[in-house]
Amino acid sequence: MEENKHNLFNFKFVRYRNILTVPELAIGKGITTFFGPSGSGKTTILKLLNRMISPTEGQIFYNGTALADTNPVEHRRKVVMLSQHPVMFEGSIEDNLSAAFRFQKRASPSRDAISDVLKNVRLDKDPGSPVGKLSGGEKQRLALARVVLLEPEVYLLDEPSSALDDDSADIIIETLHQKVNADAKSMIMVTHSKAIARKYSDVFIRVANGRITDREVCNERCS
Repeated sequence: MEENKHNLFNFKFVRYRNILTVPELAIGKGITTFFGPSGSGKTTILKLLNRMISPTEGQIFYNGTALADTNPVEHRRKVVMLSQHPVMFEGSIEDNLSAAFRFQKRASPSRDAISDVLKNVRLDKDPGSPVGKLSGGEKQRLALARVVLLEPEVYLLDEPSSALDDDSADIIIETLHQKVNADAKSMIMVTHSKAIARKYSDVFIRVANGRITDREVCNERCS
């Protein structure tokens, strides 16, 4: 069964346990932000899109194909999720950036690619630096770099600025915003920051108590 291919994702009568109920939702290409309080169901939506979990009821379609009919591993190569508390591996910054490529059975990124992505996320560290000495904000920048290097079709970001100060968050989200637009990719972001949600969204969706309460299409970004 196929669903509208003009949309990136389509939800049809989706329910996940007693946490989330979405009778219908279309997510188009570009940048979509889910905004709402903690526990409202935002992260559950991302996990459903990434196939980390499956709906209790209903179906979700990606580019017209039901997620239930896709290979989860192949899907996660195209739709990459950055969790709010990303896993760090022992070793160096370069080891952590290469780890994701090993999991996907891809050749490790070049030193030039690693240097470029570290600059993009404003992580001023040598690739050989040990991860154990990084601060919480630096680890979040490293996790962002890891996702960016994978060049997915869709970036799923769960509170990507939670460990960053306001100025750093603005710079990094702006960098991702520019990259997504330049590469004609898509980004779906979860945040509790109304300012970030409004500034960087093509579509701004409010979530409360496990339900979609409002959907706003932004012309030139939301004001």
